[in-house]
Amino acid sequence: MTGLIGEAIAALDTPALLVDLDGMTENITRISRTCRESGVNWRPHIKGNKTIEIVRQELAAGAIGITCAKLGEAEVMASVASDILIANQIVGAAKIQRLMQLPRSVDAIVAVDDSSNVVELAAAARAHNRRQRVVIEVNIGMNRSGLEPGAPVVEFARVIAEHGSLEFAGVMGWESQATRIPDASEKERVVVEAIGRLTASANACRAAGYDARIVSCGGTGTFPYCVRQRGVTEVQVGGGIFGDVHYRDHYHEDFRCSLTVLATVTSRPTPTRVILDAGRKTLSSDAAMPEPLGLPSIRTIKLSAEHATIELDAPNELPRVGDKLTFIVGYSDTTVHLHEEIVGVRDSRVEAIWRVAGRGKIK
Repeated sequence: MTGLIGEAIAALDTPALLVDLDGMTENITRISRTCRESGVNWRPHIKGNKTIEIVRQELAAGAIGITCAKLGEAEVMASVASDILIANQIVGAAKIQRLMQLPRSVDAIVAVDDSSNVVELAAAARAHNRRQRVVIEVNIGMNRSGLEPGAPVVEFARVIAEHGSLEFAGVMGWESQATRIPDASEKERVVVEAIGRLTASANACRAAGYDARIVSCGGTGTFPYCVRQRGVTEVQVGGGIFGDVHYRDHYHEDFRCSLTVLATVTSRPTPTRVILDAGRKTLSSDAAMPEPLGLPSIRTIKLSAEHATIELDAPNELPRVGDKLTFIVGYSDTTVHLHEEIVGVRDSRVEAIWRVAGRGKIK
């Protein structure tokens, strides 16, 4: 596809995943500027974009490092990022061995919340003559992983300190329970309360003699409230660089929707039915249905494996077979990984084609 650089978008074969470069840059700049003005570091989560070239842009915009969901993503991004938080527990001999084999130029951090895992990590780090940074995951309302705030966190910091091959770096949490609250003042109240439990846990660790330098939290769904909380040192806002239907409609965030999928009309079996060549293998609909642009009033949209079926409210000759339509993606995190490439576009022309290098890195 590199031969398409400079061509009009219409020249692309479909389905194709597109990112509007101006829109993405606007979002990156906004997040970075807000963090800087709030005195908080930006450590963007890259589980959604999975793309080296985009990570480079985030780092160039001021990100101090990156957040990965999986070790496999960290292995891919080790070539461009030296400070990587793996916001997950790395459990079992196979994964821990891979963690130890990350380049020594990478200062990785992993989340912990279990003493047996701490023992495992410490033994591996000692055997490889490494000092492994860890953060304690704290449950501040998500009710997934993590220790309860307060005394359990302090006690766990003491357990970590018993192992000379581990370095207690701080605490991490995610105030996800606030993301879907539509009322801004109520959303902020819940964010303040949740992050307050995290910062209080960090302060309790410091009072006990354990240096919690990192207090990491936040995401697109709680931006910009998370960056304003006293005691937070970094936020993991990631998906906002793309924006999508899910973030806009469910999380009530106003980032510019810059990620789209281009599809071709392949059939018009009735005057109200439009069939396109992009289905569930191209367009994620788990969190939100993708939104087609430029159509008259729509009655329904259905996705099958390889097709989108759109029923219009009234008969219309347009669009015709062969026409191309654009969809705003429903949820970027579960759309990007379906594609091998992201096509960067500006002013309706192809400017870049990037491989989704982290695609399939789920281990």
